[in-house]
Parts: sequence; structure tokens; C-alpha cells
Amino acid sequence: MAGPIVSLNSVSLTLDSRAGPVAILNGVGLDIERGQSVAIVGPSGSGKTSLLMILAGLERATSGEVTIAGHDFQALGEDALARVRGETIGIVFQSFHLVPTMTALENVALPLEFSGRANAEDVARARLDEVGLSHRLDHYPRTLSGGEQQRVAIARAIVTDPDLIVADEPTGDLDARNAEATLGLLRQLKNEFGKTIVMVTHDPRALRFVDDAFHLDKGILLEGADADRAEAALLLAAGGHPTAAVGPAAS
Repeated sequence: MAGPIVSLNSVSLTLDSRAGPVAILNGVGLDIERGQSVAIVGPSGSGKTSLLMILAGLERATSGEVTIAGHDFQALGEDALARVRGETIGIVFQSFHLVPTMTALENVALPLEFSGRANAEDVARARLDEVGLSHRLDHYPRTLSGGEQQRVAIARAIVTDPDLIVADEPTGDLDARNAEATLGLLRQLKNEFGKTIVMVTHDPRALRFVDDAFHLDKGILLEGADADRAEAALLLAAGGHPTAAVGPAAS
């Protein structure tokens, strides 16, 4: 399909509060090409997760255009949106969101079973093998390390073979070694399987694993010199040179 897989045009989000309307996003425009890996970075409260939820179809923008894989998310009804989301997007959460009473295999097979796939466990077994967990199929989440739980969550996100994978702070609950492994796995999904990866993160190490980074501050996507300064600060935090450019990510 021609054109970017993610296209946001003048996207704004306003939420109600006791003190009145609160602007979360303000006129965000963003295009992401198929097969690209990007990070959306910014301070806490900048609107990163809200932006990710909009492009994942889990939140409706107040105004603007949201086109994902050729679908106008603003125009879709709830049932159609859920169907497109299930077919097109895989979601990785910071806190894994695994069902504690299900094994790794059962957790990964769950999205396929909801859709009535007869070979759900066979496909789930293959996805767990791809993330290096073929030896942990029958283990429950409580018996897995944090890094292993995140790999199960990633296997579940890719079990439907989505075009787009969105990840909300995928390294937030992991130690340094497992964080690097998770970022490497997401990069592998991009390099070997052509997946488009969009993550929001506070982790400056993520810049070494992506093709591009976009910087949000107070709901506004930074551009020009402001974006350059934000990127330089992140690169310094990651131990890189402040004049170095992001990506393309190494294989």
C-alpha cells in the first residue's frame, strides 16, 4: 500500500477536568513510513502516551486527521476500528498486561482465539520461538523474569502478523540488560520482518535502536532548532556525542 503507514495531520486532544478543558496535544503532524522504526520522546506529561494511544486506535483525537495503514481512524465506528486495530496493530505495554492464570503459550494465543483461528496455539508457539522463548511455553508469568515477560508480550503483539507495532515505554520496568535486549528485539522485528515500530520512551538508549526520533513538549511536536537541542540532550544522556544524528539503526 502506497503512502506512509502513519499519517497524523493537525491532531489535537483536549480532555475535561474539574478545572476545565486540558489541552494534551496541539496540532501534531507526523508521517511514518512503512518499515521505519521511530521513537517518540519527551518529558513526563508531554503527551507521548496519548499520541501513541491515538495512533493505536485506543483514543480518539478531538480534532485532526488520523490515517493508519490507509484507514481513517476518525471516521471509523467502534466495531470497525476494533477490527482494523486487531488486524493491523500490535500493542506492547510497559507493564506487560499478561493474564497471570495463563501460560506464556496461552497468553500469546489469546488474540487469535478471540478471532476464531483454529491453529492459534501453533502460531503462538512459532512467535514465542521467534522471541527466544520456545523453552518457556508452559511457564506462568509469575515464574518468568521481567525481560521474559516483556518478550511474551511482544510475541503476543506480533501473533496476528500486524504491520505496525506500538510500544508504550517498553523498557520502563526492565533492568539495563533486559532493556537493551528488548530494544534489540524490536529492532530485529523491523530489520528481519519489515515491521514498523513506534515506541514512546524516556530511555535515551532507544535512540541507538531507531531510524528517527520525534520530540514532544507540552503537546507540541518540536521542529528545527528546538528539536535539535532536545535530541542533543538525549544523546548526551545516552553517552553519545551531542552532535551525532539518530539512525538509521544498526542491524
